[in-house]
Amino acid sequence: MSMTLKVLLPHGIFATERGVTRVTLQTASGSFGLLPHRLDCTAALVPGILSFETLSQGEVFLAVDEGVLIKTGLVVLIAVRRALRGSDLSQLRVAVEQEYLQIDTQEAEMRAAMARLEVGFLRRFASLGEHPT
Repeated sequence: MSMTLKVLLPHGIFATERGVTRVTLQTASGSFGLLPHRLDCTAALVPGILSFETLSQGEVFLAVDEGVLIKTGLVVLIAVRRALRGSDLSQLRVAVEQEYLQIDTQEAEMRAAMARLEVGFLRRFASLGEHPT
């Protein structure tokens, strides 16, 4: 007996895996595993490494951001903000570091643009009260 694992991102489906024999993941309470006969459950996920195993691929690793897990019957749905796939933990670690550096740079650029917009808005707003009488 095996499970179907679906990993969902905000913009689409990241992965659909069939024939999954086990899943191991991280929650705020620690790590736990799912087997096909486990009762239905939900869990809040924390950023970390999720692993699953299939007969055809062996053990596969996913680096996931925070999210939610729902297991119903033989279907495991995982919805996360970001995910990266890797077959080797060291390569996955490097990929995660590069991804987060890129995200940090994008967030810094976004914050700078928002600050410029706020300053422009405040200047225009302040100039409304400076009309000659």
